[in-house]
Amino acid sequence: MRLPNEPEPPFQINIVPMIDVIFAILTFFIMSTLFLTRSEGLPVNLPEASRSEKQASNQLVVTIDQSGKLALNRQPIQLDGLIAEVQSRALTEQQPIVVINADEAVSHGQVIAVMDRLRGIKGVRLAIATQRP
Repeated sequence: MRLPNEPEPPFQINIVPMIDVIFAILTFFIMSTLFLTRSEGLPVNLPEASRSEKQASNQLVVTIDQSGKLALNRQPIQLDGLIAEVQSRALTEQQPIVVINADEAVSHGQVIAVMDRLRGIKGVRLAIATQRP
């Protein structure tokens, strides 16, 4: 006795495992970009002030860390390079604000020396960063 031939189902590609792999890769890239975009600043202990206010966004941030090293917008720089960069920004921007982030361990004289050099640039306004108590 002969049995009737059952038609074989057509071959199919199962894409469920491929979708799982794609989602795993997508999750990896999303998580890794979250860690890459985290903005870390230079570690500076700011002095406290009872009256402080936020400044406008056209500002340059000069950081003086504990060892006395300078940075402009988180990029290490020497004092002469700092003055040249601020002068060039003062020509392109209207009255830029230079915010000085000086660690409280830095000597007062060093902060004043930087401020004196910056005060010599026409059109630049100075501000000192503090944190509220």
